[in-house]
Amino acid sequence: MIKKKNIFVYSFYRFVKIKNRKLIKLQILNFLKKTSIKGTFLIADEGINASLSGDQSELNYAIILIKKILNIRKLQIKMVKANSHSFNKLKVRIKNEIVSLGVGSLEINKLTGKYISPKKWDKFISQKNVKLIDARNIYEIDIGKFKNSINPKTKNFREFPKKFKELNLPKSQEIAMYCTGGIRCEKASSYLKKKGYKNIYQLDGGIINYLDFKNNSKNSSQWAGECFVF
Repeated sequence: MIKKKNIFVYSFYRFVKIKNRKLIKLQILNFLKKTSIKGTFLIADEGINASLSGDQSELNYAIILIKKILNIRKLQIKMVKANSHSFNKLKVRIKNEIVSLGVGSLEINKLTGKYISPKKWDKFISQKNVKLIDARNIYEIDIGKFKNSINPKTKNFREFPKKFKELNLPKSQEIAMYCTGGIRCEKASSYLKKKGYKNIYQLDGGIINYLDFKNNSKNSSQWAGECFVF
């Protein structure tokens, strides 16, 4: 029996080209089924996106295996202690996109916005020439947001390209974007770079990373409200 103090939730994503989704799924599923780990693991041609709960030692071993299977060295993981499993069962699924934008293939590892660290974020977005855009949906924004941010009023992420276009921002405009954990900004910034926008920036690690930093800092925050986490 797993002791409650050892239960963690690991959330992570990685944009990396995957050539054989079915084989990757089989390898990961076969391993995870032998553990107590529960949660969702999405696999697409563009990469992986997962949120898993379980015993920390099992999760750590799973990360080692996942990196080996994908032939990658780095994987940024958000770790949260939990009193019990956050998920009812294990799901490993093949998807067209690990986060759905619906604009076709994007070279995310080549075209993406410049990362701004949580430490420098407040000062950066306070500049008059920077437009701050929330890449989340209206429901999430209603719970909490950065002050003076623009709400594109999307109901889902697939609406972002259309709603962004309606903002009529010039392609020379300095644009800073943020989302919950960073993954939507990765795709949104890559899409905008592909469209010819030159000055795109994004909050490194998303709101979660920012709030973690602020919780350990005495500095004031530009954030107002709560952060909705799926």
